[in-house]
This record gives sequence, structure tokens and C-alpha cells, in this order.
Amino acid sequence: MAETIHFLVERGIPVMGHIGLTPQSTNTLGGFKTQGRDEDTWPIHQADAKAVAEAGAFSIVLEGMVEPLAAQISEEIEIPTIGIGASAECDGQILVLEDMLGLNPNPPKFVKQYGNLLQGIEDAVEGYAKDVKSRAFPTKDQTYQIKK
Repeated sequence: MAETIHFLVERGIPVMGHIGLTPQSTNTLGGFKTQGRDEDTWPIHQADAKAVAEAGAFSIVLEGMVEPLAAQISEEIEIPTIGIGASAECDGQILVLEDMLGLNPNPPKFVKQYGNLLQGIEDAVEGYAKDVKSRAFPTKDQTYQIKK
């Protein structure tokens, strides 16, 4: 991993690292599991974070990680940490837009929903489909006409 980051950074490509729960690796990890619950795994995560920082990444995402581990990594490395399910001990935060807007019916535990747009979108789509089927849409107001 560090070699790839270094390769990209040397060529002027900014890299943000990502450790902890990596969704693309859930099959290897045995599912969406919180990282760092077993303190025996901490040195692995800490070594990964240090390697990412030393390879030249400008920041690192810590995902699905217990707070004490995220705090320790944030303290140990010089680049900013961005948490997603890794506590307020990180330097910054990120959430998936669909989760925070209430579009995901089963968001992860760490998500705070700032809206619930799902019902509004479902209502709008149902209304649109109903109007198309009944030919209530489009009306003359939504149709181009020849000027006389």
C-alpha cells in the first residue's frame, strides 16, 4: 500500500489514505465490523497509518474504528485524520450524503441523520408515475408549441 501511495505522490497525484473498515474489503474482514475492538490489532492499524503518512498522503480516513484507537492514531501521525465512524477524536469528519439525508433505510450506527428525504422522494416519484400513467403530465405548460 505504501509503495503505491509513494508512487502516486512522486508523480504529483494527491493521495488520501484510508484505514480501518474499508468497505471494499468487507469480505476479507468478515463483514462490516468495527475495527480495533481487540487491542491486539491496534499495532497493525497504527503501523498502517504511519506507513500511509510516511509515504506522502496528505490525510487519512479512519473508518469504523473504536475511539481510543482513532485518538491514538490522530495523536501519532502528522497528517490530518478524517473520521467516519471513528469518533470526534479525529481532526475532521465525513458522512455519506445518502446516509445523512435519510436516503439509506439502514444506515450504520455512527450516522447522524440531518434530514429524512426518503419519504419525500418516494412521494414525488409516485406522483410523477401517476401523472404520466393518467396523462396528467405533461400538460400544455410543459410542452413546446409552434408560435403563431
